[in-house]
Amino acid sequence: MRVVVTGAKGQLGQDVVEQLQQGNYTIYALDRESLDITDEQAVQTYIDDVKPDVILHCAAYTNVDQAESDQENAYRVNALGAKYLAEAAKRHDAKILYVSTDYVFNGTATVPYEVDEPTAPLGVYGETKLAGENFVQQITDKHFIVRTAWVFGTKGNNFVKTMIRLGKERGEIGVVHDQVGSPTYTVDLARFMIELMQSEAYGIYHATNEGVCSWYEFAKEIFRQAGMDVKVSALTTEQFPRPAQRPKYSVLSKKRITKEGFTPFREWQQALAAYLEEAAQKN
Repeated sequence: MRVVVTGAKGQLGQDVVEQLQQGNYTIYALDRESLDITDEQAVQTYIDDVKPDVILHCAAYTNVDQAESDQENAYRVNALGAKYLAEAAKRHDAKILYVSTDYVFNGTATVPYEVDEPTAPLGVYGETKLAGENFVQQITDKHFIVRTAWVFGTKGNNFVKTMIRLGKERGEIGVVHDQVGSPTYTVDLARFMIELMQSEAYGIYHATNEGVCSWYEFAKEIFRQAGMDVKVSALTTEQFPRPAQRPKYSVLSKKRITKEGFTPFREWQQALAAYLEEAAQKN
């Protein structure tokens, strides 16, 4: 199976490539230097040449706050990039998997979001990712849309790394307690994506580790597992203003994963332990 991976130098993309290398795949790992996904002609030419069986589209404009003042670039990467790749995939009868986000929802729910729930993004990042979803759905039937949230892995910058760094520097940290979601370990997400791409169970999936916490609870568990004595104070969202509004409730229902018979995700605390072990081996 010939698999194209976009965003292959990103936090998720690197783990996707590593997991693919454990199987019998011909991998085409792309970063922005090797293919500009916002260049329609370049995308066409590359995919026509490779003729992949699957495109795992991990590349994204992910700076949520910067997107508010950089709407054009966010749209080009998150929406048009997905459109061009979906068109190229369709031309070669290839499957495409588009990684999306909990930010397509407004966070006012009180129970986990189902895959068919109405979307209502709060900001530019969510709007552009939703536009990408819509293009992929409209262009080809052979699509998977995988919405995830609160992603952490050893290959990139994320909340876990930030907490450990700040904990070492300060010994006391304030963390938002009124935003709730489910952390997602990139290794677990990558494994799910590979399992999913081998199927024909097309459509939208919600994929995070099991369990629910606030950022405050996540931080406390990070320090507990890392054996760090750090005082964590609970802040409100209003006490920690950011350019982009965040959804207060980001819990995604994983019912479809179970229904389709895919391997369920482990609890986020177990995933965090695996991350810390992986990070320790790298140091």
